[in-house]
Amino acid sequence: MKKLLITGAFALLGITASAQLQQGNWMVGGELAAANFGLNKGAGYNFEVTPQAAFFVQDNWAVGPYVRLGFSGAKSSPTTFTYGVGALSRYYLSPGQEGVDSLLKHGRWFVEGNAGIGGTTISNGGASANGLDLGIGPGYTYFVTQNIGLDASLKLNGNLGFGNKGTTSNIGFRLGLNIFLPSSKAMKNMKSE
Repeated sequence: MKKLLITGAFALLGITASAQLQQGNWMVGGELAAANFGLNKGAGYNFEVTPQAAFFVQDNWAVGPYVRLGFSGAKSSPTTFTYGVGALSRYYLSPGQEGVDSLLKHGRWFVEGNAGIGGTTISNGGASANGLDLGIGPGYTYFVTQNIGLDASLKLNGNLGFGNKGTTSNIGFRLGLNIFLPSSKAMKNMKSE
């Protein structure tokens, strides 16, 4: 009996690893881009957070809005504020799709792109950049539970801007947490099973 229960639990976990990525579900959460607090003399800090929400328009494909807010600085330099608002698109790769297998049993690889308006402003009136924000990169979501995923991604970000700086770009490593909310149809199916 124990073997049957354990086998059933593993089968259920395997099914639920993709259930949260079905059409009609929601993904709500955010990313923490950088948290860096220097300890040396003259060292500074850097922090950025990106709340986001996305709707699964098809299985494995979610689209939705995001807001990006951040700041950085040091004792001897002015504070820099970063901001942005726009839309994101995230596609989760299925296990075995195009030869891509899951790194771990409870996770999925994804590719994410974003486009919006954003920029950088320096507190003392220094060089600023405002314009079209673009970003693209791969990532991985590890599902801690059926509805909670931890993300890690590496994105190439650019700002095709106006202002004093013009075009800027960077590569950012991001960590995030997302909650996957099933649609009412999925909730009915789960309750009936």
